[in-house]
Amino acid sequence: MNKTSLILTASLIAGLLAACGGSAPLPTATEPPAPTEVIPSPTASPIPTVEVVPATEVPATDSPAATTSGFAGSVYPIFEAKCIKCHGVEQVKEGLSMLSYDELMAGSFNGPVVVPGNADGSLLVDLIARGKMPNRGPKVTEGELQIIKDWINQGALNN
Repeated sequence: MNKTSLILTASLIAGLLAACGGSAPLPTATEPPAPTEVIPSPTASPIPTVEVVPATEVPATDSPAATTSGFAGSVYPIFEAKCIKCHGVEQVKEGLSMLSYDELMAGSFNGPVVVPGNADGSLLVDLIARGKMPNRGPKVTEGELQIIKDWINQGALNN
């Protein structure tokens, strides 16, 4: 082999090694991996699916199971049925109107009747529990009283 072919062969080998990355430094473990791009699948449906859940029976207001209560949905209907005739519609006895959340929370001539977070310290609960209120018409049932207590103990929110 002559000198020219030897140089040509060495150059060719060096070129192949450089093209294959043979002379480039290898990555180390401290280098972060190259970021990858996530491409959403074109077969994914953009329309969400909806699961239909059958309706369940709502417990009656005098049921002990009806203990999670909101003002508008659970507590006010009790007041409407048992209290507002004397405390808002026909009269406003003792200065207590129960026609709305704000009027109830304003209290009576005796001060606040509801102490948020403390049903046992609320005059409203005390008078109902002792049978003093309502003084006319059907009494508040134990289940209804429990709904009122739960609402007060949960903070007496306007919900």
